[in-house]
Amino acid sequence: MKKLFILILIMCQLPCYIYGKYSISGVPWDQSQLKEADNLLIPAGTKNTDLIYRVNGKDGRLYQAYLGVKLGNIDDLKLNRDADHLAYATFGTDNLFEPAIRMTHNDGNPSLELKYVSHNIEKPDPDIIQTNIHLKDPQYPAEVTLHIKSYLAEDVIEQWVEITPGESKPVTVFNYASSMLHFDATSYWLSQFHGDWAEEMKMQENELTNGIKILDTKLGTRAHMYQTPVFFLSLNKKSYENDGELIAGTLGWSGNFQFVFEVDEKGSLRVISGINPFASEYTLQPGKTFKTPSFIFTYSNHGKGLASRNLHRWAANYGIMDGNKPRLTLLNNWETTYFNFNEPKLDGLLNDTKKMGLDLFLLDDGWFANKYPRNDDRSGLGDWQENKTKLPDGLGYLVKEADSKGVKFGIWIEPEMVNPKSELYESHPDWILKLPNRPENYFRNQLVLDLTNPEVQEFVFNIVDGMLTKYPGIAFIKWDCNRMMTNAYSVYLKDKQSNLYIDYVNNLYSLLDRLRQKYPHFPIMLCSGGGGRVDYGALRYFTEFWASDDTDPVERVYIQWGYSYFFPAFAVCNHITSWGKQSLKFKTDVAMMGKMGYDIPVNALSEKELKFSQDAIANYKRLSDVIWHGDLYRLISPYEENRAVLMYVNGSKDKAVLFGYTLNSRFNENFNRVRLQGLDPLKTYKIQEINVVPGGFQHGPSDSGKSYTGDYLMKVGLTIGGGFALTSNVFEITE
Repeated sequence: MKKLFILILIMCQLPCYIYGKYSISGVPWDQSQLKEADNLLIPAGTKNTDLIYRVNGKDGRLYQAYLGVKLGNIDDLKLNRDADHLAYATFGTDNLFEPAIRMTHNDGNPSLELKYVSHNIEKPDPDIIQTNIHLKDPQYPAEVTLHIKSYLAEDVIEQWVEITPGESKPVTVFNYASSMLHFDATSYWLSQFHGDWAEEMKMQENELTNGIKILDTKLGTRAHMYQTPVFFLSLNKKSYENDGELIAGTLGWSGNFQFVFEVDEKGSLRVISGINPFASEYTLQPGKTFKTPSFIFTYSNHGKGLASRNLHRWAANYGIMDGNKPRLTLLNNWETTYFNFNEPKLDGLLNDTKKMGLDLFLLDDGWFANKYPRNDDRSGLGDWQENKTKLPDGLGYLVKEADSKGVKFGIWIEPEMVNPKSELYESHPDWILKLPNRPENYFRNQLVLDLTNPEVQEFVFNIVDGMLTKYPGIAFIKWDCNRMMTNAYSVYLKDKQSNLYIDYVNNLYSLLDRLRQKYPHFPIMLCSGGGGRVDYGALRYFTEFWASDDTDPVERVYIQWGYSYFFPAFAVCNHITSWGKQSLKFKTDVAMMGKMGYDIPVNALSEKELKFSQDAIANYKRLSDVIWHGDLYRLISPYEENRAVLMYVNGSKDKAVLFGYTLNSRFNENFNRVRLQGLDPLKTYKIQEINVVPGGFQHGPSDSGKSYTGDYLMKVGLTIGGGFALTSNVFEITE
């Protein structure tokens, strides 16, 4: 009923405006009526946000008239055009700043002009309104369509563009942004997230000054190894968790991306988001349309916390494969065995999976290749047959054994890559991205397969499909991608090398589309040397992602905190491993704030540790729905104190889970009480600590076992964290 009411409310506004060629009423109007359409407003907002475009009848162009909190009456905008900015600026005519699009026509003319032609509105779902605005060059047959998909209840907007040259000969596009947004504020603060292998998602905030700031990557695959394609942009002042006006933005693209932030001489800011055009001028053949990836953003005037909750709800409903379905808990063998395993050892790990109370055993790298056995990372990649020495009875034996023990079986693959020491490399050197007349450049002793080549696409599809067809009992895949592109050259593309970075990603998506048509709900973990390929372009096909190879729980607090701004807990895989010298409890409590799993030698656990882990897994399964799908409230940031505190609250506000981590403790340091959020002030809640070590000393507050009103908990709060570093508490809060 709520979604229906929102739709009726928005639709009641629609007839107030003249619509383009294809209006809601179906009545067309001609381009000659452009002057009559002067000051035509085109709303494309959500429940709490308005994004409004305006047609200028004098020059025929489309402008952004407003972006911000919902207006009571958008007709007021007709009285003032001072805030108008070109909605999708071109290059070559009179635009003096960074363009959203740049094109050279087949007669050599390097300019483009876009005039409004029409727009139409689609309603693919009661919760979604899609606005399509059609623009055209008056002198050339080039057409551009701006697509704005508004998710009403989630307050999220998705934008992408389709470019159709319409000329009889090929046309080259040099810039092709997914989105261009404009802001007029007194100051702008940009929060970006950067890092490297094992140190992902470091948050950094700076004020934007006059000129251009660019966040980008040029690495091809494993694209955001150094920069992650997400940002916060705060307006007028810095934003905090519950205060400030901002947008949270991200690009759904698994390749080279670029965000351009340009502040002009008048203090206006334009944000251009899309594929990085570096070394990627794209040749469009006649009759072809270039579709950009989606830029996804949410506006908040109540700080970063609200923006995160908007994105989390959107991701669960629309952004991540099977976002509202349960996930599997698993035991991975990597840190227990690395490449050194055999059938008896794996059979023991299957027993350990059952003993722990986990759902699935995941066999990691090292199970394949015979001529060049995969006994380390220098050989075998690309030869996807079971290694006869390690697995004489094949994967079928392990699948059958897992089933007999009441657990599921999963497998690791890295199908886009190849070792030079492999049969695949020997048989198909033309399938590999490498420069002619240059030495091969390796990263992790491997090279990238050329997914622009249809034969390679078929090969990769058959790897996965063949395995799942032969062994239908396989229940999970971890899909890895451990290197970026360097010295990249495609034999298949010949004289169109600048298409490589774009075609590679689009063909990867086509491949994944094909797999999902046959296996629509099969769980697959996205991995890329850790979190090197985390974006909503890929997550349409994956159920979760491996956040980082760094599983030290102290580092993971910061890494997982960073991911939590843009990605929901059910998608962020956190494992208890041998990294770090902290207690098993601390490691477990940190992993539990997302999708918990294990990568430890279970047989090395003491009896007390085993019992603690079994109980923690049972707690996690009991509370996982609250953690995965509850509203997240980040209460104390590790960037601001020597502790981190966060909580999840379910939709009915009768259950919450609170996590507290003391990272460091200075002499005589006293932490303030933590005021909780998201509860019902009129309800009474019982506070109960869980994941308690049997017989161990507890560093938690004395509030465990007591009951308080939601009003008290949100105004007075609880004591979280103590005088001991590297300690943690998890509390179950129940009405």
